[in-house]
Amino acid sequence: MKNAFLVLPLLLPFAAAANTLYKCTDESGVTLYTNQKTAKKSCTVLSHQPLPPAPAAGAKPRASATPTPGDFPRVSGNEQKSRDGDRRAILDKELANESQNLEKAKKALFDAGTQPPDKLQPLRDTVALHERNIESLKKELGNLR
Repeated sequence: MKNAFLVLPLLLPFAAAANTLYKCTDESGVTLYTNQKTAKKSCTVLSHQPLPPAPAAGAKPRASATPTPGDFPRVSGNEQKSRDGDRRAILDKELANESQNLEKAKKALFDAGTQPPDKLQPLRDTVALHERNIESLKKELGNLR
């Protein structure tokens, strides 16, 4: 345990370096912007941000520094359920449209069957795009309450 306290001061300069931005120029005049100062280059500090204090062990997270104002508009539970229902309907419609577009793209790819590879790649890309969109929509629908 004592060794950990001895090593900690040695690591602090590395943590501070991560919050410092340097402008370094090498012998050939090439400029590099980095957060790591190197010995072989001429470096100047552009900015330095101090690290925030570390939270104490077992400390609970603090409340927001800017609390919600008292006159901030609130939404009733029924209104939120209605909005969630509208959102689900919109996502379902988008999913149906993407499924139709995927089928059209697959048909176009199938119909182009013996075309050269450079002609087929855009069709494959379109199929992959619709598949990713469907996956994202299903994930979004799964996240709804």
